[in-house]
Amino acid sequence: MALVLGTSAGGVGRHVAMLARGLTGRGHRVVVAGPPSTEEAFGFAALGARFTPVPISDRPRPPADLRAVLALRSLRGADVVHAHGLRAGALAALALAGTPAPLVVTLHNAATAGGAVGAVYGLLERVVARRADRIMVVSPDLGERMTLLGALRVEAAVVPAPPLAPSGRLPGQVRAELGAGDRVIFLTVARLAQQKGLETLLDVAGTLPGEQGSPGPLFLIAGEGPLHAELRRRIDREDLPVRLLGPRADVADLLGVARALVVPSRWEGQPLVVQEALRAGTPVVATAVGGVPAMVGEGGVLVPYGNVAAMRDAVAGLLADSEHARRLAVAAARRGRELPGETEALEAVLAVYASPAGPSGPPAPGEQGVGRQC
Repeated sequence: MALVLGTSAGGVGRHVAMLARGLTGRGHRVVVAGPPSTEEAFGFAALGARFTPVPISDRPRPPADLRAVLALRSLRGADVVHAHGLRAGALAALALAGTPAPLVVTLHNAATAGGAVGAVYGLLERVVARRADRIMVVSPDLGERMTLLGALRVEAAVVPAPPLAPSGRLPGQVRAELGAGDRVIFLTVARLAQQKGLETLLDVAGTLPGEQGSPGPLFLIAGEGPLHAELRRRIDREDLPVRLLGPRADVADLLGVARALVVPSRWEGQPLVVQEALRAGTPVVATAVGGVPAMVGEGGVLVPYGNVAAMRDAVAGLLADSEHARRLAVAAARRGRELPGETEALEAVLAVYASPAGPSGPPAPGEQGVGRQC
């Protein structure tokens, strides 16, 4: 079994590592093909898989893409090739053209860019829709789009978050390290990139001052990315109660002191941090996009993307009403216990591998995405 992925420093790489570990643990021979940086980050070889370096970048680069297609031709003898991500799926489809090797593609993200880049990704979507034997999607909207583009076999993907390991520090110690004092904390864990809608979060943060001379809430953003300097300038210019923490390994501790996780994204599939928050009993305030609504259930408050007033009201409600926050925390923990785990994810892909060219026809929209699995 061959698993293919492109550049990844987060969720996709962790998911592929989970599959590699589970498949090898069940006695399957597994090859993982991807950029050398993914082997450094996730250690596929240490999980029992054989790693093959393939230069699959995060942006269209014709010379590198041609080399990737040629390198992926070595997988033509695999029992099944499972590519993760749109670019990895399209390059694998080109490499396997004219061969009997079955191709499964999991789409983990939606293409939100416009212009020339958006046009290129639209072409890649058509390649995947028409050439993959099975497509697995992390949200209903992705499945509907693939069906419109000609895909005949669409399945729900299950992308579970691995368990978080708290450091053992007490909440007071975490607060002291953050310099938060008695302030209510709202946490966002995200790559500092266009898809994450962080400008909406800053808009909200600027409208929630403290009451009667008390300090207002503190918004923490854990993560790194290309918008760091731009966000830093705005935070400083407007004196916003927002702190950029950079990448953090102590997400469990941060969730433990946060009143809610705030997710202002333009689009999300099955975000790992939302699953982590629910399992930790931390309510979620999120945009109702992609696979988020089916995942959150009653464990949070959903608002339209880009609606600053609606997100502000949701955050303000949790800030002003501690009993409301407590009820949502209970509902979040209950929802977290219902979410599928690694065993369910492994069984889902094995079922697809067993019949990659099985009966055609996508599931009904209400059956796609995480909702069908939960």
